Amino acid sequence: MTKKFQRIVSLAPSVTSILVAIGARRQIVAVSRWCKHVAQVDGLPELGDCWEMDTAPLVEARSTLIIGSVPFKTETVQKILTLPVPFLALNPRTLADVEGDIRALGALAGADARAGVLIREMRDKFAGIRKIAKRAKTRPRVYCEAWPNPRISSPPWAAELVEIAGGEMVVPAGERVSDADVARASPDVIVLAWTATGGKSKPEQALANPAWQKVPAVRGRRVFAMRDELLNTPGPPLVHGAEELLRLLHPELMSDARHYETTKAAKGRTGT
Repeated sequence: MTKKFQRIVSLAPSVTSILVAIGARRQIVAVSRWCKHVAQVDGLPELGDCWEMDTAPLVEARSTLIIGSVPFKTETVQKILTLPVPFLALNPRTLADVEGDIRALGALAGADARAGVLIREMRDKFAGIRKIAKRAKTRPRVYCEAWPNPRISSPPWAAELVEIAGGEMVVPAGERVSDADVARASPDVIVLAWTATGGKSKPEQALANPAWQKVPAVRGRRVFAMRDELLNTPGPPLVHGAEELLRLLHPELMSDARHYETTKAAKGRTGT
């Protein structure tokens, strides 16, 4: 039987969002400073992350388990590993990896059943979005960006979300890319979800980029800012990311999406 950890420090928004979603909020004793968008963690001590942090607060939190996720800085992880507390490091790249992380955190928090429910709910919602997207007459070419300087494309799971939402990611995901790479890919839509900026990505920078003036997304002014956690947090927020991508890629289908949500809610009330 897996040991249930009662005092967990979460050093990643993805970990926090998963723990809250599976009903393990009371076991969280401290979170990363980047977890502000996660509901129900207001008032908890805010620490650093696996990139940079002072380990003294980890000791003060009297934690029985520390959980972090990418990105990691070697020096920071080495400091965490000197502490007499178990440390779990997550490194998801795909939606299947995200499901694996949910199962692992469910086992560690004593919430296996709730973890299974969350996975099924996420799968159902992705399936619903995919079903709506299949009605689209076009399949836009998409570039999603996680950081502008150096330019880095959104993580690998973002490419899966784009596919679910009826598009095609045309720049390798999770890699450093150049202006020329993006221009050659010729995306119809550009989505900016700059890490740790909330919704403050700047479409005007892309629209003014001299190297991109012939890119269809720029010519058609289909350059959008998205809240970064919707693409960059490998956990429950990705469902909302897929929904938002559907809205951006296929606005003509949004009446179908609203009908789907209304119908699903009605079925839930009747138990069918």
